[in-house]
Amino acid sequence: MGEFDYIIVGSGSAGCVLADRLSADARNRVLVLEAGGTDRRFWIKLPIGYGRTFFDERINWKFETEPEQAMKGRSSYWPRGRVIGGSSSINALVYCRGLPSDFDSWLDKGNVGWGWTDVESYFRRSECRVDAEGKAGPGGPLHVSDVSREMHPLKRHFFAAAQEMKLPYTDDFNGPTPEGVGLYQINTRKGVRCSSADAFLRPALDRANLRLETHALVRRVLFEGRRAVGVEFEQNGQVFTAQAAREVILSAGAVNTPKLLQLSGVGPAALLRKHGIDVVLDQQAVGGQLQDHIAVSYFYKATEPTLNDALYPLRGKLAAGLRYVLSRKGPLSLGVNQCGGFVRSRSDATQPNIQLYFNPITYSTAPEGKRPLMNPDPFSGFILSFQPCQPLSRGRIDICSADPKVPPAIRPNYLSEEQDIADVIAGGRFIQKMARTQAMRGLIKEAMPPCLDIMTDEDIVEDFRERCGSVFHPVGTCGMGPDPRHSVVDPMLRVHGLDALRVVDASIFPSITSGNTNAPTIMVAQKAADMILADRLNKDAA
Repeated sequence: MGEFDYIIVGSGSAGCVLADRLSADARNRVLVLEAGGTDRRFWIKLPIGYGRTFFDERINWKFETEPEQAMKGRSSYWPRGRVIGGSSSINALVYCRGLPSDFDSWLDKGNVGWGWTDVESYFRRSECRVDAEGKAGPGGPLHVSDVSREMHPLKRHFFAAAQEMKLPYTDDFNGPTPEGVGLYQINTRKGVRCSSADAFLRPALDRANLRLETHALVRRVLFEGRRAVGVEFEQNGQVFTAQAAREVILSAGAVNTPKLLQLSGVGPAALLRKHGIDVVLDQQAVGGQLQDHIAVSYFYKATEPTLNDALYPLRGKLAAGLRYVLSRKGPLSLGVNQCGGFVRSRSDATQPNIQLYFNPITYSTAPEGKRPLMNPDPFSGFILSFQPCQPLSRGRIDICSADPKVPPAIRPNYLSEEQDIADVIAGGRFIQKMARTQAMRGLIKEAMPPCLDIMTDEDIVEDFRERCGSVFHPVGTCGMGPDPRHSVVDPMLRVHGLDALRVVDASIFPSITSGNTNAPTIMVAQKAADMILADRLNKDAA
């Protein structure tokens, strides 16, 4: 395949940013390798179409965790994008930076340059804010849209309930005061999904020094001693190699990046030898410190029409489709998560400890395994949902075979810390309190089983174990830190103990951010690009 200055593995949320930033310098020859194919698909571009892509094996890795004790022996389904744009092409669109304290905690762990005041500008570099009128402001290429005018009127009940509970209101989760309830902003541009590929990669592909190869499954990183010099990948049944004159950059995500490192001989030595892989570096932290958000939803029948009434009947689907085709507006132009917030469910919480979701739709009667967002219930209904923001539980991801086509073993180890269980109870009680407000009592026709209102603390935990699921925010498996005994990359995102190898994706998070992880992953890539370009300048000057 030849030689390039930089080889980027993965064209997801981070890889697309890197491709754009690094190729902006015409001296840099950049190769991007993507295991999936094109993102030019109707269900990707349609905002609510992730109800289809959620299970589409053509564009989705469709990972499954190992059976989890905390989930009564159930496995958790983890959709991850196997397509140009990665998970930004199949996610639920919510753009949320997280809380400033999330990043200050990164700094407190010894990651110099990663506090809130350090990273805020990198968020802004990507963002193009679009107001409710559709007017785009200055900034970057990633559209962050206010779609409040298209949101369902049921939202007034949620905000009235929050007001009764004296919860703060925020008009911008990505502004200076993100704590409170509000309306989620989403990554759409004129009613169409705006993925990382749309914002960063596709405009950059016109450059002669940027090359994208799809259906290219990277099998391993190639080393000379402890220096990464290229990669080996499979494409259309053939095996190729590509050489990297400057760096190999892994942006394959929190599942596939540690897997690729282990396949390449970087990971726990005993694990690698078990699968017949030569050890390049015995690094126990590779694959460890896995974190994820898990949530549970409570379903209610409503006293007034919801999205179920609009989207369940065939005529409603046709009407919504026609409106979308003609105007790019209506329910098909939105994600399902419309309202929510970051709140404190415990009196002793020093910062918001749960994230709320209020969805004007239910799909409790959808057949098992069907696409729920395309199968709303035949009655008016809505959902209240929560996830603990900062789980303390840690898991692992490890290869099961030397065959790169075999999925790794994913062991999240959910609810293994007492604090996480305490947050589950507090979150359940918080939803219970919200459902008992005058505003919600007027909206609730009846609670659908299991009924939170009659649960004890033990019942809340047991129900959570039986029904909770991932919110699809895996991070931390190649964590950042100054100590190579407990982290995989340093604060410059260079792999400890190796040369010319960097990791730039959600796997480097030292701890999970409080909300949706797409926005901070894009921020990480913007900051990493500055580091990589500065390194080139310094080395060239030397």
